[in-house]
This record gives sequence, structure tokens and C-alpha cells, in this order.
Amino acid sequence: MDPRSNPENVFNILIASDVHLGYGEKDPLRGDDSFNTFEEILQIADQKKVDLILLGGDLFHDNKPSPKCVHRCLALLRRYCMGDRPVTVEFLSDQAENFQHCVNPVVNYEDPNLNISIPVFSIHGNHDDPSGYGQVATLDLLSASGLINYFGKWTDLTQIQISPLLMQKGESKLAMYGLSYIKDERLSRLFKNRKVTMLRPKEFGDEWFNILVLHQNRVMRGPNNYLPEHALDEFLDLVIWGHEHECRIEPEKNAKQGFFVIQPGSPVATSLCEGEAVEKFVSVITIYKKEFKTEKVKLKTVRPFVMDSMSLSNCTLNRAGGVLNEEVQQYVTGRVEELIKRAERLITGHRKQPTLPLIRLRVEYSEEMEYFNPIRFGQLFTGQVANPTDMILLKRVRKERTVKTEGDFDKDAMENVLGNEEDGEMGDEWGNRAENVVERYFTETDTKQLRVLSVQGLAEAVKRFIDKGDTDAITDITKHQMQRTVKYIVDKKVVANEDTVLEEIENFRLERMQAAEQEIREAEMVLDNRNRSVTNGNTQNVLANSDSDDGEAVNGSVRAPIRPAIASPSTSGRGRGRGRGSRGGRGSRGARGAAAAGSKNIKEALSVQRSTPRTKKTVVYLSDSD
Repeated sequence: MDPRSNPENVFNILIASDVHLGYGEKDPLRGDDSFNTFEEILQIADQKKVDLILLGGDLFHDNKPSPKCVHRCLALLRRYCMGDRPVTVEFLSDQAENFQHCVNPVVNYEDPNLNISIPVFSIHGNHDDPSGYGQVATLDLLSASGLINYFGKWTDLTQIQISPLLMQKGESKLAMYGLSYIKDERLSRLFKNRKVTMLRPKEFGDEWFNILVLHQNRVMRGPNNYLPEHALDEFLDLVIWGHEHECRIEPEKNAKQGFFVIQPGSPVATSLCEGEAVEKFVSVITIYKKEFKTEKVKLKTVRPFVMDSMSLSNCTLNRAGGVLNEEVQQYVTGRVEELIKRAERLITGHRKQPTLPLIRLRVEYSEEMEYFNPIRFGQLFTGQVANPTDMILLKRVRKERTVKTEGDFDKDAMENVLGNEEDGEMGDEWGNRAENVVERYFTETDTKQLRVLSVQGLAEAVKRFIDKGDTDAITDITKHQMQRTVKYIVDKKVVANEDTVLEEIENFRLERMQAAEQEIREAEMVLDNRNRSVTNGNTQNVLANSDSDDGEAVNGSVRAPIRPAIASPSTSGRGRGRGRGSRGGRGSRGARGAAAAGSKNIKEALSVQRSTPRTKKTVVYLSDSD
């Protein structure tokens, strides 16, 4: 009998990402979309009898979801992930280390107080990341309830050491690494400074199937605003890439690094763009030793979404007389009706699939007389589409840039920022995020420039205000940068007249423009300081550390990293918990959260693989990593 056909030797894992529970939950038409699709994902996991579910972040759309949203999520997890079906996956690594940030640092299916049939493992994304007092994420609540195994949460951002979750099923060994969302600019600095390491089991190192699940930009959106694939280690076998919403479910091999990448995408359309208009799938992965196969499963509860473009310059219009925009609306009406018919072909017949489609038609026009009110036009299709108010996207094609006078608001610069189709239609994931609008506006404009404030500092404060609800962020960064400017002028000991002061302010602005990365780092440190609003002295204390080599802090303080420890897989106990001989039992594993029985010293159990964008990587022992 082929051991690969023996289910006792094969891992079965369902892969999904970016569920965005709670997206549009107040919309009477679309409020249930994310929950219906999440329930279908859980049903697929149950039908396929998978060993575990692996989520790539952004389970929730907001990092402070409504109580109703959390309640519905808990109810679904309890219904589909708890039961009497045994879990046959043996957990080998030190749970106290893997789940050190959790209240109950133990994998949930080995908790004697729980009856788990399908374990769910998840990292956090940029939408459901920790925030507020205590840096608590919604995933922390699900972890405390025992329904989610939350891993890859970082408490020290001065350096990252990724310690894998080690599992075994028969003859197959699985090492699962988690990299929860970190701001791309910060993560880029960590990689450049060689402060990202991945710990590897020293024993049987070539026998482990290595999966990395992460949540970062995959597409380049600036030199430091994405994670290039070549920065990841060559020993990886498979990368599950969250954050990107386009569903690219077929494994894609990186020819240089040798690993495969699966991008599950988002099962719910959170923005009306081409990437969201593709078919939605999840993947069931089977792993035997170093081999893997994938089965893509189409989601049938996804709301139909059809997108198209048209240019009025290609339409035959009577421009000599009459009301041109009325004739334009007739053309557009015909095209929308065609899209609605195309959407009807996407109806799967699933009882929970919504039938009203999402329609997005981009209309390019060049003359003012071709313009019409897209919101009023959309009302004609109420009851036929789910998004009548934003169904039409009008984009004016300009022949030449208008001339501005000094002091005017730069409309062209702002419209270039907001009207770029590649960026602007991708929703809050990139182009139209407020901090990007701030940075791009002051890059595009020729006449308006910040003098005292830095673009990077203001952009970071705007982001904190919108994403985290930090109402003092803009005020605090403004006060801080004003103080910096005053201090700069005082230290220069210039003659106190208007001309010399303005000249020094301009010199200081130019200096800061040359050190954009330092400006971002300093703004983060100021805004991360928990006590920044108590006195001005606190801000100055943070600034005193802003020129340090590390330059990274959490809540205004730099902490030494916690050194991960992993039990030796060859000597770990094989207690299986519930479903491993007795319900809720922990076999020979001993006390809850303790390291596996007979584990070796960390220096003997692990080696370190440095994660740097180099073609050849060096393996050193952990004891030498400092």
C-alpha cells in the first residue's frame, strides 16, 4: 500500500485569507455577505474533513469590530469547529513559546476543557491588528475563548525571530511559520538591517515541510512598501500570501528561491476593482513528507461582480446639437444592462448566494458636456444592482495640464492622486488610503509645500487618526515638529529677523526631505509613546532615542527580544489530547503549556536561518546569532 494514500500520513489543510467579517454590515443588502461566505468556508472544511484551517489575516474588517460581528463569528466557529471528530495531528513544539502572547498558551485541541474537531490557526492582518490600551486584537478574544489558535503576534519590533509551530501526522512533519502584519516600511528596514530570522529544527531538517503564512504587500507600491519574494528564505516549501485580494489560488513557483506561493485572495469584494472581479476559491492542500497537492474549491455564496470599461471617444455621439449628456446616458444604460445579464451567469444556485450583483462600469470622457451625475443615474437601477450609488466611475481624460497661479489649490495634483485608476480603485488597501493621498499630493503639487511639518510625519499621524481612532495624533505630531523646528533655529543661533528665520526653516525642511526614512521612524516613536500627551517632556524623552541604531520601539521603549525555544521533535512526547486516545486528554505532554517532554536545550534543538534578500544564506547556531 502506498503510504501517500494512507490518510494517517497525510496533512489536509484548508487555506483561506482576508475574510473581512463585518464589511458593510450596516448595508441592508450586503451586510451578510462576509458571514455567508465564511460559513461556506467552514462547511467546506467540515465536508473535506481537514485536519486544520489556516487563515492568512484580516479575519475581521475592523480592528474594533462591532459586538454583533464578533458574536456572529463566535457562533459560526462554535457550530463548525467544535465536535467529537478526533484531531490526529500531534503538536511537537513548545506551546508556551508559540502562544506566549495568549492568556491560555496551549493549542486549543489539546485543552482538556474544550472539544475541538477542526483547529483554526490564524495570524492577524492590517485590518484586525492589535490596537488600543494593552494592544489587544480581536483574535486575542477568540484565542481566549479557545476557538482560534492565534500565532505570529509580535510584541517586540526591534527584531523578529519567527519560531515555527511543529506538527506531525504519521510519516509527515510540518513546520508552520507565521508573520503577522507589520507596516511594510518597518519590515523593509528590519530585512535590510538583517533583523529578521527564522528558527529551524536542527534534527531531521530536510524532512520538514515548511509553510510560511504572511500578510504584506506582494505587489511593489514603492521601494519600501512591499515584501519582495526574494527576501524570503530558500528553505521554505510553500508561502501562503495574505493581504492581496486578487484570488491566485494555483501555486506559483518562484524560480529563484524554489518555493511555491499561493495567494487565496479575499472571498468578499471590499473594493470595486479588477482584482476583486475574478472567481473566488479556497484551497485544500494535502501534504505528504516534502510533497504537496492542491484542490481548489469554488465558493458558491459570493455575490456576483462584473466590471467593464468604456470610452466615450469611441462612441458615435451627436455633438452638434441637443443635450449631449442625455445621449451619453443612453449609451451607458445599454452597457449596464449588458453587465447585469453577464452577472446572471454567475448565479450558482446556492441558497445563501445573493442575486443582486455588484456592477462597476468605468466611463472615460473628455468634454464637460459629456458629464452626468453618476449617483442620480445609478438610482435608475435600484433593485437591479447592489451598489447603485457607486456603480458608475467617471474619469476625465485630460488633454493637457491647466496652468495654476501661485497660492491656488493644486486641483490637478489632487485629481492625479485620487483619479489614478490603478491605485484609486483598489480601495483602502493602497492608493486612496489617506496617508498615501497626503504624501502623493505634496509630491505632485508644485506650489504648495509643507514648511514646518514633514510630509512623512503628517501622513503617519493621519493614518493613526483614521485607522486607530487616535484623535490626538495630528495635534501631537504638529506640536512635536514645531518644537523640533524651534530647537533647530535656536541651536543655529541665527539673527532674530524674519528673513533669516524663514531661511533656516527652509534649510531644515530640505534636511528632513533627505532623511525621509528617519522622519517616518521618529513619527512612529512619538506616536507609539503611551504617555506622549501627559507632558511635553515625554515627547522629548522619546526624541532622545530617535537617533539610535535600532530606531524601533513599542510604546516608546525598546525591549530586548524574547528568544524562542522549540522542543526537539525527535524526543517530544506524543500525547494527542482529545482524539488521541481520550477526550480532552493530553497524553504524555504533562502540564498545560509546558515544553514537550524530553525537549533538549534550545542551543541543541534549533539552528537559525537569517532572512535577508541574499542569494546565498548562512546557517548559524542560535548561540551564535547575537
